[in-house]
Amino acid sequence: MTAAADRLLILDTTLRDGEQSPGATMNLAEKLEVAHALRDLGVDIIEAGFPIASTGDFEAVRTIAREVEGPIICALARCNEQDIERAADAVRDAARPRMHIFLATSAIHREFKLQMTPEEISHRAVESVTRAKELCDDIEFSPEDAARTELDFLDEIVEKAIDAGATTINIPDTVGYSVPQHYAAVIRHLKKHVRNIDKAVISAHCHNDLGLAVANSLAAIVEGARQVECTINGIGERAGNCALEEVVMALKTRADVFGVTTGINTKLLYPTSRRVAHITGIQVQRNKAIVGQNAFAHEAGIHQHGVMKHRETYEIMRPEEVGILKTDLVLGKHSGKHALRERVTQMGYHLSDEQLQRVFDNFKALADRKKTVYDADIEALAETEIRGGPKLWTLHAVTCNSGSGTIPSAAVVLWHREGNIVKEASIGDGPIDAVFKTIEAITGIEPTLRDFRIRSVTVGEDAQGEAHIEAEYMGKSITGRAVSTDIIEASALAFLQVINRIALKQEFGSRIHSTDAPPKEAPAVRMAGVIDDPH
Repeated sequence: MTAAADRLLILDTTLRDGEQSPGATMNLAEKLEVAHALRDLGVDIIEAGFPIASTGDFEAVRTIAREVEGPIICALARCNEQDIERAADAVRDAARPRMHIFLATSAIHREFKLQMTPEEISHRAVESVTRAKELCDDIEFSPEDAARTELDFLDEIVEKAIDAGATTINIPDTVGYSVPQHYAAVIRHLKKHVRNIDKAVISAHCHNDLGLAVANSLAAIVEGARQVECTINGIGERAGNCALEEVVMALKTRADVFGVTTGINTKLLYPTSRRVAHITGIQVQRNKAIVGQNAFAHEAGIHQHGVMKHRETYEIMRPEEVGILKTDLVLGKHSGKHALRERVTQMGYHLSDEQLQRVFDNFKALADRKKTVYDADIEALAETEIRGGPKLWTLHAVTCNSGSGTIPSAAVVLWHREGNIVKEASIGDGPIDAVFKTIEAITGIEPTLRDFRIRSVTVGEDAQGEAHIEAEYMGKSITGRAVSTDIIEASALAFLQVINRIALKQEFGSRIHSTDAPPKEAPAVRMAGVIDDPH
């Protein structure tokens, strides 16, 4: 893909760099949902993952390449044969595939990470780009930590990468060290000193360690960069990446300064932001630019008076431009599935008939329990369905006993996929702790709880509560999320989602390492209280 002088390409790396945020790991269904949302948003390139990292990452990239049409689907690889071939296999079925290969070039990386000379790095880069070009026409090359690389060496390696076939040259500020003047100067230098730079698109990839990722990206655009690599809500390693919504709205709002456009449908920025926040469990801070809860809120009297007189006195953007609309009652218990399907589609969800039926059933049950059903309630039901995935254990019932002078206790009944119903009871420091300990006793899985949050999805005493859990098990971070009008039930469902993810991974691993063994039996459980499954 080439970029016109007044058109900026948006490469979204939410599914790759964004997923590297601690606790933001997504399953295949969640990645596919985000990819569909990014396609609808209008991004030009989706960096779908790092295929060599794991079998799951490879399958996710391959599935997105096969099922998401429109954007270029990109896979990341290091400069070695195994990475490159794995990435090529992952995007092979995409209508528009791209491979993005990288190799560190800064002095500190050369000495302490790679232990390679500049000559060795230059040779490896050319060799790898050449090999990648044999497998895919669209090649992006990144000299990692480019912002801290000596300019003469950066000139050399960029020029050689383009000669070898790279069509996009990415200039990463890998550790967020740059300031706008410095980063702009690097881009300007390359345009002036690299003889074949006009044969490639210059891309900016900035991290936010000093809070300057968006500012540095905008500085690069002024100097001629025509691709920006960013993530929804700015998520990513450490302090995150350039926030897609911020750079896009800066270009739109200050077109007089930048003079470039994007293909982004800005009215989907807020819905996409919420979707990613729900799926990753990384909530958007209230004062976050563009998509934060306070982004268009006015409390000061003088501000409120000014906005009422003329909106532009204190608002440089209209909330409608980014998709922030008033939450309204949209459906009731007498509404049909067709109305629900239309509303869910309007909200940007892509559900199968089976998923829609389950959401509809849950909607009907919710409508019987709540006086009013809001857009956010429908959103929560859809998100829960998407996150659900396969289950080894299903919650049948949960009860708690707690109060002043009472030892908190919980009784839980779980269904196992193999056909057993298991009952158990435990005590704890509180009702939710008791529920979690009971589930651990039944399943035999004891993750370490790192974070637990409950929030109201909408307003009112009958609002649904959303429980979010981040846990750790054998060094891996696992998240769970669930909603219910009963916060104890929501907490149990979210914790059970974590348990299921662990149990299913264990089961999958056992199958791989015991291919000749007989079928795996149900995991050992405390069988006191086991009864036959009525179904």
